[in-house]
Amino acid sequence: MTNPPYAPPKLEKGTLRITPLGGLGEVGRNMTVYEIDGKLLIVDCGVLFPEVQHPGVDLILPDISKIEDRLGDIVAVVLTHGHEDHIGGVPYLLKLREDIPLVGSRLTLAFVEAKLKEHRIRPKTRVVAEGDRVEYGPFDLEFVAVNHSIPDALAVAIRTDAGLVIGTGDFKMDQLPLDGRITDLRAFAKLGEEGVDLFMTDSTNADVPGFTPLEKNIGPVIEQVIAKTPGKVVVASFSSHVHRVQQVLDAAHANGRRVVLLGRSMVRNMKIAADLGYLDVPEGVLVDLKKSGDIPDHRIVYMSTGSQGEPMAVLSRMVNREHQVEVGDGDTVIMASSLIPGNETSVYRVIDGLIKLGANVVHKGNAKVHVSGHAAAGELLYCYNIVRPKNVMPIHGEYRMLVANAALAIETGVPQNRTVIAENGTVVDLADGVARAVGQLDTEFIYVDGKSVGRVTDDDLRDRRTLAEEGFISVITVVEPTTAHIVSGPDIHAKGVAEEARVFEKIKPQIADALEAAMQDGVTDHHQLQQITRRTIGRWVGTKLRRKAMIVPVVVVV
Repeated sequence: MTNPPYAPPKLEKGTLRITPLGGLGEVGRNMTVYEIDGKLLIVDCGVLFPEVQHPGVDLILPDISKIEDRLGDIVAVVLTHGHEDHIGGVPYLLKLREDIPLVGSRLTLAFVEAKLKEHRIRPKTRVVAEGDRVEYGPFDLEFVAVNHSIPDALAVAIRTDAGLVIGTGDFKMDQLPLDGRITDLRAFAKLGEEGVDLFMTDSTNADVPGFTPLEKNIGPVIEQVIAKTPGKVVVASFSSHVHRVQQVLDAAHANGRRVVLLGRSMVRNMKIAADLGYLDVPEGVLVDLKKSGDIPDHRIVYMSTGSQGEPMAVLSRMVNREHQVEVGDGDTVIMASSLIPGNETSVYRVIDGLIKLGANVVHKGNAKVHVSGHAAAGELLYCYNIVRPKNVMPIHGEYRMLVANAALAIETGVPQNRTVIAENGTVVDLADGVARAVGQLDTEFIYVDGKSVGRVTDDDLRDRRTLAEEGFISVITVVEPTTAHIVSGPDIHAKGVAEEARVFEKIKPQIADALEAAMQDGVTDHHQLQQITRRTIGRWVGTKLRRKAMIVPVVVVV
């Protein structure tokens, strides 16, 4: 349920205003705006990947239109980590103002800079690490190490005159992480002793009981699957999942196999990770696709994108036989990632397609080939007990996840009236140690369609879905209103409608009769005549064909 919009009051001096513009009620396009004393701080600016109801859309952005008239007031953008749902929208924000400082860890900024280079943007960046403390305008920022499914993730503590806020970013509490970098609970405890006025916590796994399994348990399973596969192995994962790629490199090396990286973003990100020392590549394991033709199938592993069923990603193209790497009998495909909510249909369609081709498909449902990068309920309880916040605002997740997260906070002693379950556009003010919702903005999806940003509307997408699902019918008629005579037509042309053309012969006389009757009654405007045509054929198509096709009537007056 979406709250109806209502305007927030004028922001009082010394009050911190927090407005999420994406990431609440959904998994993706995370972006939160903090405002105090006339200055804005943005934490994260990610994207949401389109689902089946978004035909033709490439990416979905947070509603950055809400801050377009405040670009000069933005002091910095803090990026908690390098996943697309937290950094993918940065190029589109910087196209509005290129010199906004970007603040983040070394790997995060390296991923962002490579992305911005493709957009021909040279950003102003500042590398920070855990323990660093920097100031931007009225915001005093301190960074805390957190463990996630990508190296170098950071939580951010934001100190202002209104109090201390902690945003966790995406995190979990893996106690034996692959890179040895654990979530710094000592830093959280120290901040808790100082007094945390608002704790904004990752909700993605809040409705999952217990603790997220260890990442290190995945490597042996992947190695075992590779060892048992007689043919080629394809491993699909996110293009920024450095830890998973490391496990695949190690498993391939142990089995005497070479690894080919597939997908432009995968190749780009892993080169960056290797150059910066976040990815340890065994000598001679990586090989370029162009040089892999002579390697036998039982000696090769392909590391690809497409684990979410994206239509243009490598795995989907393999299913459609549109990629030079083909899979079949004796081959294994490992889907080494979680399902992002909303992508289930696309992913299972890819899995079915791979199995039809003869491949063995290993996924989270039938083998332990992936663990989540997000804290489950048990880990969140630990955090609440350590931090002891005065107020809690769950972030990052669908609505049920936000509610589950708030319930955990309440269990640990946070008063129910101090938990804020917000939506995108909810305006939350922190003043005098109390956080409360004071307004609701009407936020929208900003669609990226090719080079077009924000020009595609929900009405456009509705038309695209209608064309795809119901078909298209055009009706062309030439009339002479002065004599109420049909000069030619109606000519009916249909696309995407299963019925044969002769079916429409039954409706043509009815359209002609309706037009002649209208002209005899004095209707001469071609727009009105087109509406009469639309209604006549529309009723018939709905009743006789049981379809809701897009109907385009054209009436030419002579």
